[in-house]
Amino acid sequence: MTDHEEDLESPTADESFIAPVAMEEDPDRLFAGDRGRLDPEVRRVLVRLVQRRFLLADRNRGDWAVLLEHQNVIESRLNDLFLRLEVDRDRGVAYKQQIRSDELDIPILLRDEAYTRSETLVLVHLRTVYQRESTAGEESPRVDVEDVEQTVLTYFADADGDTAKRQKMIRAALGRLRQEGVVDEESEGRYRITPLVEIVLSSGRLRELVTWLAEHKSQSRSIDLDDDTDSDLADERDLEGASL
Repeated sequence: MTDHEEDLESPTADESFIAPVAMEEDPDRLFAGDRGRLDPEVRRVLVRLVQRRFLLADRNRGDWAVLLEHQNVIESRLNDLFLRLEVDRDRGVAYKQQIRSDELDIPILLRDEAYTRSETLVLVHLRTVYQRESTAGEESPRVDVEDVEQTVLTYFADADGDTAKRQKMIRAALGRLRQEGVVDEESEGRYRITPLVEIVLSSGRLRELVTWLAEHKSQSRSIDLDDDTDSDLADERDLEGASL
């Protein structure tokens, strides 16, 4: 082998390595070491779906449009985490669910967190109003905090404290449901009930709870704080407790 042939077959040390590409020369990279393939707006929607319990179309119109356009790839990324994407286009709601299986060893990313008794009672009232008003043709049912208190207070017992304490519990429940998007506070004490209430509390579960509450009221029994009214009425949250 001639020296010339050897030079052709033996690269120099500098030629043996691929020089790193500076970020400014690679517009597809968002940060140093970025190996992601999704566009920035798609990544943001994916992160928000992981962070939050729900993505609502009327609150996040830009994110909603991106979700619908890139639903397949977003769903694929969530499946990689053993999460299922549910998109209800009619109600304008998207949310994730933990995949569970007896056949697969699945690490659990989301945990169920049951609503408290007061939150469950407020949900029952909101769902009842929403169903009644929607059937009558009202597209955006609304309630006042006084209306909620008037109904929900009837389910409390003397052992739950005075009226002021019970009202505080009800307003705290409304506060959590507002954060999650079940209600929107349009003005102080005035709430619009969103379609999300139908997903949080199905019509079948509503009937069960209404029947249960009616039986307890007719028997003049107090509803125990540790009773089972909300045993399977739960939301799924990530382990960091992120919410809307």
